[in-house]
Amino acid sequence: MRLPRLTFWQGIGWLGFAFVFLIVAAVAVWRGDILKAGLDPQIPFQTYDPPTPPNYASADAWAMKDVRGPGAGPASVFFLHSTTFDGGKDWNGPIGDADADAYLERVVIPNYAGPFARAGAISLPRYRQASLYTRLTLRDDARDARAFAYGDSLSAFNAWLAEHPTGPLVLAGVEQGGELMDRLVRERVATDPALRARVVAVYLIDVIAAAENLAPTVPGCATATSIGCVVGWSQVGDQNEGAAHRRLRRALVWDNTGRLVELEGRTPLCVNPVSGATGAVAVPARLHHGAANATGLEWGVRPAFIDRALATQCRQGILRHTELTTESFKEVGDWADRRKARQYNLFYADIEADVGRRLNVWMASNAG
Repeated sequence: MRLPRLTFWQGIGWLGFAFVFLIVAAVAVWRGDILKAGLDPQIPFQTYDPPTPPNYASADAWAMKDVRGPGAGPASVFFLHSTTFDGGKDWNGPIGDADADAYLERVVIPNYAGPFARAGAISLPRYRQASLYTRLTLRDDARDARAFAYGDSLSAFNAWLAEHPTGPLVLAGVEQGGELMDRLVRERVATDPALRARVVAVYLIDVIAAAENLAPTVPGCATATSIGCVVGWSQVGDQNEGAAHRRLRRALVWDNTGRLVELEGRTPLCVNPVSGATGAVAVPARLHHGAANATGLEWGVRPAFIDRALATQCRQGILRHTELTTESFKEVGDWADRRKARQYNLFYADIEADVGRRLNVWMASNAG
């Protein structure tokens, strides 16, 4: 049987269809690379002109300043937020970027600063954060931009500390903020015995830190009632071996010169936020205090919790946890949003209980 011959225009039509199909397929395969490339500033960091520095004597430099929620305790809480600025022409985000601030207020503050509301008055500085792009590449330019953000965090901390000369302190950071807090504790807190004695605990949430950088003056918290120590972890679902491997392979930690370098044999810190202790002991789901999706909630409104839902264990420096399949704990938003800190907090109530417990121990130890 002879097949019908295509006319010239029919052939052109089929070629056009094939071309469009190939374009669509290529976009589907390389969409992430295309979107990531769109966030690349395309200039060396060494020749980059950073945004205007913040003035921490001004209210505009603070997203929150000594804000107290209902039933707030006696601690002063210093909190460094996660990445909210996507990137583009800038390696580091300007203070007051509307989109970054909106994401900070809608997602980050209620989910990650919220667990500390009962501990005391919370202060949260804005800083010239490294863009999301810098967390998607290991280029030297990106590392320099991430290290540049430390200068603002240090300036904000010193300004805040001058206004809080006495009383218990809680220090916390999530993702990029946790990375900056890691260095801040090492260089500013660990070297000052008087300051160190005021620290209830440090929380490094969803970030890899090298345990060797912290010990012995501000070590990982060995028990649930230890004070003056660090509760830190980086979390991955217990069935997602690929994600755990990638997280360790791409992790950057501070060296002695203030540069971000690969782990290279350093031990990742993992303090289980459910048990509040180091070690590889498996913690059953019945001990889990509660996950929450607080996105969009006003400050002072406590979210609903799903408790006894997650079994956890520190394995090879990563906090492995069972997954929640509830609709409110699924990743949402655009491509960039899904690569930031999660838009919910699997350990919201655990952090809240942990800081409350350690604060009570600190207060009892410093009574009179």
